[in-house]
Amino acid sequence: MLRQVSVYLSSAILGMAVATLMVGAASAEPIMVEMNQARIVKLARAADTIIIGNPNIADASVQDASTLVLTGKGFGVTNMVVIDADGEVIVDEQIAVSRNTANTVRVYRRAQVQTLSCSPFCEGAYMNEAEQQAQSAQNFGH
Repeated sequence: MLRQVSVYLSSAILGMAVATLMVGAASAEPIMVEMNQARIVKLARAADTIIIGNPNIADASVQDASTLVLTGKGFGVTNMVVIDADGEVIVDEQIAVSRNTANTVRVYRRAQVQTLSCSPFCEGAYMNEAEQQAQSAQNFGH
């Protein structure tokens, strides 16, 4: 009887551990990349195919067989799937691209917004197409 209770208890603990691992994997944080910045991603094994859900948000380039360089191209969230030569998934992750707010100042004049880069002097910040669209939408959306 004691052995049977021990087996049930062990099974219950194992079940809870597996459930915890699955929840942890499902709620993993996305790979954070800043707009116009690169981030290195090391892979467990060599990649054969790289798929980016929305290439307007992020781009991936191959440095070598097990190193990728992610670049933030537009604001938002997309996903990346990396597959090896055998068709097995190596990585299936979300990528979140956001704005770098360090050393920047946003000036609001009524409904108009201007972003300045202040390092060390404040000047009009370079904006790629996605940033220009976001700022235009913000300026004309009010």
